Amino acid sequence: MTSLIGGLVFCISFLGLEVQATYRLYGGLHPRQHQADSPIVPRQTFQRSFQRQQPFQSVQQETHCKSRPLDLVFIIDSSRSVRPQEFEKVKIFLADMVDTLEIGADATRVAVVNYASTVKIEFLLKTHFDKPGLKAALARIESLAAGTMTGLAIKTAMEETFTEGSGARLTNKNIAKVAIIVTDGRPQDTVEEVAAAARAAGIEIYAVGVDRADMKSLRLMASLPLDEHVFYVETYGVIEKLTSKFRETLCGVDACALGHDCDHICVNNNNSYACKCREGYTLNADKKTCSQDTNEMSGNELSEDACMCEAQIAFQMKMQSTIQQLTNKLDDLSRKVTQFGRRR
Repeated sequence: MTSLIGGLVFCISFLGLEVQATYRLYGGLHPRQHQADSPIVPRQTFQRSFQRQQPFQSVQQETHCKSRPLDLVFIIDSSRSVRPQEFEKVKIFLADMVDTLEIGADATRVAVVNYASTVKIEFLLKTHFDKPGLKAALARIESLAAGTMTGLAIKTAMEETFTEGSGARLTNKNIAKVAIIVTDGRPQDTVEEVAAAARAAGIEIYAVGVDRADMKSLRLMASLPLDEHVFYVETYGVIEKLTSKFRETLCGVDACALGHDCDHICVNNNNSYACKCREGYTLNADKKTCSQDTNEMSGNELSEDACMCEAQIAFQMKMQSTIQQLTNKLDDLSRKVTQFGRRR
């Protein structure tokens, strides 16, 4: 008999714990914190990876990769050592590069500086904002066929193409300035100082050497780290291998897709992101969380709180009634057990 009463008391206690847990769950929710139709992406730990992929790896394996906006200038060697058919390979390489980029006034802008003993600006960053026109202009470029004045070409690119008047965007726009130099020879002028000045001006330099290219000069021209900015191919016939490598190197990251801590809306900003709020909310000083506007809160918050209060009171009353019924049944059962004991 004692075990029967003990088991009954245990069951009622367990039921009471479940009721208490249910009440806490219900009371802990707030409609402004748990919106069923909210479009907000769940918060994730935002970690960025700075590891480079292996050379020539297929770019299709990168899920959140897209072409970031660039001010991109190709500086191409067309000296006598570059044979006509080899120069055509260079132009095909440039056209393939253009195909991998998003070209436009608000996307990537492209210019070409052609050099030998003299330097010729084929077209500026502000000239072509569509792929067909840009690729047609690349196809029309002709070899200059004398000398290798690489230093002069870098100086010309820095002073005459990476300027606002030539179509380069202002520094505060945070658009990367990138120069890709393609050469197969040894410079006939100095490159170290002018390349250092270009890098100091915010230009990221990639150096591509072909066949007889002087590796020391390539390393003097390129940005750091050198193993990510200096490339070499044995012949112009395989230069197209670099297309996927550059696509991967110049790729921008869809930061929002990788994870963010925005309260409402994430907006990609080059390789980073910014947070925005939905209508009726204001971005807080932390630039991540959102607060409801005062005018919106005055009516809506009172209404939501009133509804929540009424619901909580109704729930409490229902639970109290249920517990009272169980208590009455327990008292009744206890009386019956006592009477049964007396009869025995």
